[in-house]
Amino acid sequence: MTQKNTVPRAVDEILAMIDGLNHLYPDARCALNHSNAFELLVATVLSAQTTDVRVNQVTPVLFGKWPTPHRLSQAPITEVEAVVRPLGFQRRRAAHIIALSHDLVEYYGGEVPGVATHLEALAGVGHKTANVVLGNWFGGSYLTVDTHVGRLSRRFGWAASTNPAIAERQIVAVVEQASPGINLTRLSHQLIDHGRAVCSAKNPACGTCALRSHCPRIGL
Repeated sequence: MTQKNTVPRAVDEILAMIDGLNHLYPDARCALNHSNAFELLVATVLSAQTTDVRVNQVTPVLFGKWPTPHRLSQAPITEVEAVVRPLGFQRRRAAHIIALSHDLVEYYGGEVPGVATHLEALAGVGHKTANVVLGNWFGGSYLTVDTHVGRLSRRFGWAASTNPAIAERQIVAVVEQASPGINLTRLSHQLIDHGRAVCSAKNPACGTCALRSHCPRIGL
């Protein structure tokens, strides 16, 4: 006698999509180039309202001139503005990364703290940035809801809210029910990669998407 499947179909579908993402993007990783926690923190702050590609073009010059929190905290703001100008909003960006560098020196001995509340107290660092650093440098499991993750989660039916904080809670509840112990940091990068490669905002390639048989395509 065949044992009845007691797992709800919705959970099966979610798990199938997670398995599909694991197959499609087994090596998904942070796209911001960095060699230490400080570089990742600064790069993530700079990535707001721009692309990772542009940030990666600016950070080699930035860290070549000011490679440590101590050095960047003492940098002339006009010189920092000149370096980050290609990203736009250079005055705000320069002020944030100089201020957070000062805080790292003043309160943490020049080290990046591995505690969310401490990170989020730094200038220009919000919940999303803290999750990126905690997940990618400190090895935690943290979901980062950027534009790609938010868009795909709504199309997949994993979240209904457009508010990143609310969407994060909705997504985590759904995926952890389907796959307990899932690495949320890795899932974030897989969703970002899929959003960039296949499931775009205006013209998603649903016809060739490997997840199409399990995706509800909400909103399309």
